[in-house]
Amino acid sequence: MHRFRPLIIAAGLALLAPAAASAQSGLVGRSIRLAPIELSAGKPLAEAPYELETGKYYRLPIRSDGSQEMALAGAEFFRNVWINEVVINRIEIRPLGLDSIEFDAEGEATITFVPIRPGRFELRIPGTTAPSQRVVFEVKG
Repeated sequence: MHRFRPLIIAAGLALLAPAAASAQSGLVGRSIRLAPIELSAGKPLAEAPYELETGKYYRLPIRSDGSQEMALAGAEFFRNVWINEVVINRIEIRPLGLDSIEFDAEGEATITFVPIRPGRFELRIPGTTAPSQRVVFEVKG
């Protein structure tokens, strides 16, 4: 029996691999696409606060028109969501965490995430205080 143990373990892992891949692809298929955040010199970042729910899977595009080098910072927001991935130019990045994202030129990044804690969180352009230069996320439990 002991000589078959590695074979049994390998067979069990082979059976689990498709299930894990299917679970991850199922998560992506159920994402809720949010209105994009638009980074452009002198324009508001968002029309209204985003209303989210804990445990739901969201896809947030962030676009820059390249009119100015701009960043979005929000350590508190990023600490209260599970980030699945950040996609930039079809390159998928799976970070352990984020503090900010910066655009030096025109481009787009998409963040997929799951809110894990209720509350009110913000992403904002660093060094600004105007309400139009922040994005508010109201997360319900």
